[in-house]
Amino acid sequence: MEDAIRRFVTREELSGAAFGRLAGAALTGLWVAGDLAALAAPTVAVVGTRAPSEDGRRLAHRLAASLGAAGVCVISGLALGIDAAAHAGALAAGAPTIGVLGGGHDRFFPPRNAELGRRIVAGGGAVLSPYPPEHPAYPWQFLARNGIVAALADGVVVVEAAARSGALNTASWAADRGIPVMAFPGDVDRPKAAGCLALIRDGAVLVRDAADVLAQLGLAAPRPPAPSQPAADPAGARILTLLDDGPADADTLVASSELPPALALARVGDLLAAGTIVTGSDGRFRRSSG
Repeated sequence: MEDAIRRFVTREELSGAAFGRLAGAALTGLWVAGDLAALAAPTVAVVGTRAPSEDGRRLAHRLAASLGAAGVCVISGLALGIDAAAHAGALAAGAPTIGVLGGGHDRFFPPRNAELGRRIVAGGGAVLSPYPPEHPAYPWQFLARNGIVAALADGVVVVEAAARSGALNTASWAADRGIPVMAFPGDVDRPKAAGCLALIRDGAVLVRDAADVLAQLGLAAPRPPAPSQPAADPAGARILTLLDDGPADADTLVASSELPPALALARVGDLLAAGTIVTGSDGRFRRSSG
């Protein structure tokens, strides 16, 4: 995010901007790209596996869109999979969302989500990091990132997670702070549901949709969100038309679409998050069969 304006916000400033949510967190401050005003709203962290099922991806997108439509700020970790789908869902509802990085803004990780980070800032939200812009994203730093995601949230929802998942670490941070933890159930023999089932067994609240999440937090039920229709957008429709001819990689899609590269890639990200297209084992994109 070298093109985004970052500023360091001290702990004292954060106390007011985050409405006390970061109390007790071991921070001197955060590097911020974007606007923290969305933290004035109720906040819900939506997290999960980096390698979700297509159903899990769609569920995260739909949940975040519904929460955003109800006036909730969605928080997540800007990782691949459930995190990215949650951010994209909030943006699809026209709602600001906040992402927290495990490294510096200029060493954006994962690189594939850098454009999503720019969209978050452009959409009135913010991308945060406890690390200076040039600081690399080392693996152990993501546990601390998870703690910030949890601390900023009024509730944490795990959409889909295996038995060993960073999302469970986020849930643990939340539980330690007395923040409600919620999880979506799944089939008992499905590995990607094992983490959620374990959370529910250990006391997390079982939720089925945004209405359940809002009820758990004592908030009003959401307005029904408009169905996501990526193909109605001319740029998205162009991408889908190209994929009607068969799978294609990102470079081919961008070149054939005759769209600005940033716009073409953004629409590919939207279509992935909505489950309209999927990535094959060869790394090429194709229309979803679902």
